[in-house]
Amino acid sequence: MPHVEGPSAEGPVTVTPPSTKVDRAWLEQLWTAEWGGTTMISRGKRHRLDDLEARIAWQGGERVGAVTYRIGSEAGGAPECEVLSLNARLEGKGIGSLLLEAVEAVAREAGCRRVWLTTTNDNLDALRFYQRRGYRLAALYPGAVDAARDAKPTIPRVGDHGIPIHDEIELEKGL
Repeated sequence: MPHVEGPSAEGPVTVTPPSTKVDRAWLEQLWTAEWGGTTMISRGKRHRLDDLEARIAWQGGERVGAVTYRIGSEAGGAPECEVLSLNARLEGKGIGSLLLEAVEAVAREAGCRRVWLTTTNDNLDALRFYQRRGYRLAALYPGAVDAARDAKPTIPRVGDHGIPIHDEIELEKGL
């Protein structure tokens, strides 16, 4: 299983799989705070945190970020990796990039041909972040968030920059 490290002014950042119940509890707290619960809906499918793989970024003994993902295949096709969440507690320090690189390494080892994710139409920062790291716009799902909100009412109606949240945007990177 890949182990990724990166430099930082505050010391090295290490990315590892969660290894304890405390790590999983921290992930649950993170998801509840950042994503409104321990389930996420992507392209109409409900995902439970407990069913996902994860990587945690550490710096100086503190958890500073996490990524969750799943590897699977649709209708017997080649395996693919879907990123469900990416959180960096310290922005601009390369933590998100290291977490994403760790997932891409796992996906390559699993024989995946692509890594993909969805974000919402309001999330301009995420669109910028992923495109700078080689991800390309792959699909638009108009009204997908409106439909997901029926199943998960905690999804806000208005997001970043005062933009109403209605649509999912899929991005992908070939491996």
